[in-house]
Amino acid sequence: MNENKTNINWYPGHMAKTKKQIIEDIKLIDIVVEILDARCPISSQNPDLKSMIGNKKKIIALNKSDLADEKETIIWKKYFEKEGIATAIVDSNSGKGINEIIRLIEKIMQEDLKNTNTKGRIGKSIRVLVVGIPNVGKSSFINRIAKRDAAKVGNRPGVTTQKQWLKVSNNIELLDTPGILWPKFQNEQIALNLSYTGTIKDEILEKTEIAFYLLKFLLQNYKTNIQERYKLSDDEIKEYIQDLSSENIVEIMNLIGKKRGAVISGGRIDEEKVANILIDDFRKGKIGNISIEKVR
Repeated sequence: MNENKTNINWYPGHMAKTKKQIIEDIKLIDIVVEILDARCPISSQNPDLKSMIGNKKKIIALNKSDLADEKETIIWKKYFEKEGIATAIVDSNSGKGINEIIRLIEKIMQEDLKNTNTKGRIGKSIRVLVVGIPNVGKSSFINRIAKRDAAKVGNRPGVTTQKQWLKVSNNIELLDTPGILWPKFQNEQIALNLSYTGTIKDEILEKTEIAFYLLKFLLQNYKTNIQERYKLSDDEIKEYIQDLSSENIVEIMNLIGKKRGAVISGGRIDEEKVANILIDDFRKGKIGNISIEKVR
């Protein structure tokens, strides 16, 4: 297993068109809500967005907080607020944090609305652009904030395909946009983080490699979670855990395979099945509340 050699080509041809459209749409917008994955806020932040939105006001929604490590998410919220960006912790599935986003929109735009009222433009709507890379839960967020199944929702990246305006309240309108990617990763770790969460489509990945790196991270940071999920005793892993070499990580993957019945003819472990189990369990929160990025 060659470490840090993940090579992912993930930029579909239509993304340039999507980026151009967002730049055009920005002219109509008062404020931007950027949806980030609370488990990896930096990796899920499109580095092109800053130049695209210019000096527009912005709010960050740390979504999927139900899957993230709560104490790390609180630290991330403080981190972004220190950078001068209003931030809310959100779980679109339960609705947590949605009212806070609405409150922040109205608070940030209060002065602007006062000025437009003074100029006689009473009743002007606040126009909000919702942006986020694929699979950060943007469509679920929009459905929840608009109190309807207004945006298409799916469990695969890139479900939203068309622009649509949605009424949130008497004075707030949202513009939904397709999830937008960027051409090159800043580093290999970002590529790995986005592959863990499912932003990068599974069809273009070597899943056994992704599962290997995911397991390594979890053993280094959430060892107890792994032991509890896969019923691994201290005695079973003690000879491997002290030195997380490639060989020892593979041995622990094999142990998980045996525990989960991923055994094929000749007693060999079905590596792909183990990889699918690990990745699926992580994405569904079955291994626990896990953050794969921490504020340094």
